[in-house]
Amino acid sequence: MIVCSCNVLSDDDIRAAVADSDDAVRHAKQVYGCLGCSAECGRCARTIKTIIEEALGPCAKSCCAGCPHNHQVAANDETAEPADFALAAC
Repeated sequence: MIVCSCNVLSDDDIRAAVADSDDAVRHAKQVYGCLGCSAECGRCARTIKTIIEEALGPCAKSCCAGCPHNHQVAANDETAEPADFALAAC
């Protein structure tokens, strides 16, 4: 189903961007960046957010240890870099 008619993005495109990304894709803006486009009218943002939450499943609200979307910095790991949730190239 087409979710974004401005950029002709389907729900499958969005799910693939979430699944294929090495970073935690949690916002519509990040999906647009991964797919090489940008928001136009923005009416699809709410639907994209819902699809992201469905695609991530239970870790959508909080990632647990071992989850591939977990970007928490260990408290005792001084060499770890903090998670960067800005747009990432996918």
